[in-house]
Amino acid sequence: MNYKADIGVFGGSGLYSLISGVEEIDIKTPYGKPSDKISLATMYNKKVAFLPRHGKEHSYPPHKIPYKANLYAMKMLGVKSIIAPTASGSLKAEIKPGDFVICDDFVDRTWGRDDTYYHGPETKHIIGVEPYDSKLRNLAIEVCEEMGIRVHKKGTVVVIQGPRFSTKAESRWFSKMGWDVVNMTQYPECILAKELGIPYINIALITDYDAGLEGNDDIKPVTEEEVLKVFAENNEKVKKLLFRIIEKVEV
Repeated sequence: MNYKADIGVFGGSGLYSLISGVEEIDIKTPYGKPSDKISLATMYNKKVAFLPRHGKEHSYPPHKIPYKANLYAMKMLGVKSIIAPTASGSLKAEIKPGDFVICDDFVDRTWGRDDTYYHGPETKHIIGVEPYDSKLRNLAIEVCEEMGIRVHKKGTVVVIQGPRFSTKAESRWFSKMGWDVVNMTQYPECILAKELGIPYINIALITDYDAGLEGNDDIKPVTEEEVLKVFAENNEKVKKLLFRIIEKVEV
């Protein structure tokens, strides 16, 4: 394959709509086709590969995303880093909608997802400690602070199966366990990147308070409409943050 990229980004067309010279390519991997065509663009003398994890028409729900094909396509392109913004819910009052959380750990509550490239005869046991790349995390935190974005420098994301949101009992349990945010796509995405040896970072944009917070009647349970509204309101902020990280990241 003649196409190459330095940095991979999991995000939709809204992230690169203002960039000129975007080329869309089809990639077929040993694990099938990715969620959609990959868009290649040059930014700051670096080649960046954008892939909408849900597909451009949001046709893949979280439990049906072809995670292995998505990550392997990035591997085939030769990317050295992956930046993965996500819409996420807060499990703590101090983590507010519109905030960013640079996750440093996860808890997997999904089931039935193909979460490894090693089904035999080759076997490999990936270390789960530090699933997110510390160098990329520190860079994202630095850029957030430079830009005046309210950022939480670490956080544990609990990954639920989806596509439904949490029940109140589930959300209460997650909060009591001390976890910070909830999301539907971080597993197995981040661990597959680690299996492939690609440094990976999640930037969680907080869109809601999950099923509400116990003891705070003013905080209402999440709705799909509210998630989309908050994400749209913050899309420009996400875009500027990503572009600044791309500018500064070493390749």
